[in-house]
Amino acid sequence: MSDSFQDALSGLAALVGGKHVIASGADQGPYVVDWRGRYQGRAVAVVKPGSTAEVAAVVKFCADRQFAIVPQGGNTGMCGAATPDDRAGNVVIRLDRMRAVRDVSPLANTITVEAGCILAEVQSAAKAVDRYFPLSLGAEGSCQIGGNISTNAGGTAVLRYGPTRDLVLGLEVVLPDGRIFNGLRALRKDNTGYALKQLFIGAEGTLGIVTAAVLKLFAPPRSSALALLKLQGVEQALEILQRLRGAVGDRLGSLEIMSRSQIEAIAATVPHVTVPFALTTPWYLIVELTDTLTDVDLNEPLATVLADAMDAGLAEDVILASNLAQAKAIWAVRHSVSEGNKRSGYVVSHDSVVPLERQAVFVNNVEARIKAAVPHANVVMHGHIGDGNIHVVALIDRAHCQDPAATAALVAEINEIVDDETAAQGGAISAEHGIGITNRGRLARVTDPLDIALMRDIKKLLDPNGLMNPGKIFAAGGARA
Repeated sequence: MSDSFQDALSGLAALVGGKHVIASGADQGPYVVDWRGRYQGRAVAVVKPGSTAEVAAVVKFCADRQFAIVPQGGNTGMCGAATPDDRAGNVVIRLDRMRAVRDVSPLANTITVEAGCILAEVQSAAKAVDRYFPLSLGAEGSCQIGGNISTNAGGTAVLRYGPTRDLVLGLEVVLPDGRIFNGLRALRKDNTGYALKQLFIGAEGTLGIVTAAVLKLFAPPRSSALALLKLQGVEQALEILQRLRGAVGDRLGSLEIMSRSQIEAIAATVPHVTVPFALTTPWYLIVELTDTLTDVDLNEPLATVLADAMDAGLAEDVILASNLAQAKAIWAVRHSVSEGNKRSGYVVSHDSVVPLERQAVFVNNVEARIKAAVPHANVVMHGHIGDGNIHVVALIDRAHCQDPAATAALVAEINEIVDDETAAQGGAISAEHGIGITNRGRLARVTDPLDIALMRDIKKLLDPNGLMNPGKIFAAGGARA
């Protein structure tokens, strides 16, 4: 290690304490490799500050020395947005120590938390005061709320509550030069100029480090009903969505779809998950109704809508969950898609969003085109169909992915198919996973040049030296390119 890097370690240790600085070596392993094992970088140090003031001090220290800064939450992302590149001067900043719940207000329906809080901890803190934080996803036991905000996470409750962007009232952010943006206000109405907090939501840590947030809370669901439907196609799911919205309105909390091939991949690779229904049709739809009132029988309206759907030939079979254990077993399948896919082969994953009216056409076209171009690919799909977001995933046997150049060409071919179909249906290439490293080439290829130019201008303004999470969204040096 060079003298300058050794001096940097000493300086960082002086700011946060020596035991909170992980120097180069095997101990850095979990922090320099992404969750899927797709990207590996290196770092001068992994630093774990314990307060916003310490984050600001570390950022200023790095900025003064032109060290690249890589913010990292729970490192559960799908696009490599929290992984350092292989340059020598990276500093990874983890907020694991910043897990305080600063305030909970049942009156205002708000919770103020530090960015290192695990999502499940935020949910539990809300539950403790008889409130509900609706963001829910498979990684909720390990992902951090700061990462959820920085990637504008979606999850299974978007249909009713919206993505993370809709759940944030205020933010505290350390800017690339070490200044602290104090927008930590619990105001439902604030029309004083630009909504600056929105810049940092979904920015993937390229404009600053989220250190705390004020989040919206809701009355908890006290009654629920869940059903699993067996369908022949996505067209039927969309018709059922329309019927449900007309019959039960906002009581429709979640609408999740999975292809048979997706469930088969889970069944074959995730031993702790049991599929509690027979696989007899190409598609499976989870419908969940919720209500904040107690002792509301939601099974009756749900059964009525679904019986009518059966009579209309929209569903082959309906399983109405008879108890909480059965409902949890069905949800366990849905929440295991990422784990099952990772274990099934080399994953070429997409999270396109298209208008609902074009969803069925998109699914049919993209599956046919991928299978025609790459016959050995296992195309699986799952998603939050009610908000237009279906994940198209091509699982490739790792025996076909031994040569890096050939693999890259294969991935590019599949990406181009998905992107072209997404654009043809008036959609966008990412609904919730973001851009990171994985999708930056795709973003540049399909996005309006003016959009890219405006994003670059914002990046230049806040991070003129391109030190904050370089290589994410744009290629390294993207602020100046």
